[in-house]
Amino acid sequence: MAATKRHKKHRCAVKLFVILWFFATAQSNVQAQASQRLLLSVLDFGSTPVANQAADTLRARLRSTGEVLVGDADLARAAAKGIGYSGSLNLSVSEARDLGAALATEFYILGDAQTLRRSSFESPVYYESYCSIFLVSTRTGRLLFWERPSFENAEATKAEARLSEYLSDDALYRRLIGIIKKSHDEERIQRTVLTASAEAVIEEAPEDEKAAEVQGTRAPRPYRRLRPEYPQTAARADAEATVDVVVDVGADGEVGDVQIVRWAGFGLDESTVATVRQLHFFPAMKNGTPIAMRVMLRYNFRKPPR
Repeated sequence: MAATKRHKKHRCAVKLFVILWFFATAQSNVQAQASQRLLLSVLDFGSTPVANQAADTLRARLRSTGEVLVGDADLARAAAKGIGYSGSLNLSVSEARDLGAALATEFYILGDAQTLRRSSFESPVYYESYCSIFLVSTRTGRLLFWERPSFENAEATKAEARLSEYLSDDALYRRLIGIIKKSHDEERIQRTVLTASAEAVIEEAPEDEKAAEVQGTRAPRPYRRLRPEYPQTAARADAEATVDVVVDVGADGEVGDVQIVRWAGFGLDESTVATVRQLHFFPAMKNGTPIAMRVMLRYNFRKPPR
């Protein structure tokens, strides 16, 4: 009888151990899965009811995918305020990296949303509800994706309802998650893969003409200056912004690598790069010899007069 009781106690202990092991394993798996998810913040889109609803919808729908961990809105708000971020959608890559570091997330979304009262020849009064969505990488400071869904209606509430419907659609979140995962993989490869050969040495352009004279150099000069097109995507957003690009100009005066170092979205970055790639330069000179040089070009975009 005593042996039977001991045997039963042993079986109970084994069952208890198995149960505890199961829950510990399940908890460990949950934690492992959570640690594999990427961290994302969604900053406020403004202070209007439409803006609050847009940001809250994005946070909730991104959380519901189970693919990313979305940071707390209050903490993100405090972190952004702490480094002086005031809602700009026109950031340099260094400013974007600093903002991401303050948020302590790998990616983040900026934006703005409003309902505007408008008029035109065709319609004396109508309403436009829009939401600008900018997805940014903390590690690189690059703008990965931008979109500005916009809906018009004679009634403000109906325009806002259509915008809300769009922001709730699964297709938007599949795109965002796909871009986040692709960017994460590409950035990981860039960090881990060693290049077989060292990069060619290229000089940075002097800060000003006096510095160039001291160094015996002359910066490259374009044969003719081209102005980037102000695209319709920017016109629809009434966008005004500055785009900075760093350009590698070869010793033959031809354009090599082009990198956006201050982005603006709304098609302005793409327009700038397309224009820069059409440029031809008198090459930089050093002590009378053509050399390759890296220069920064700045383009200021303003709304054209109507």
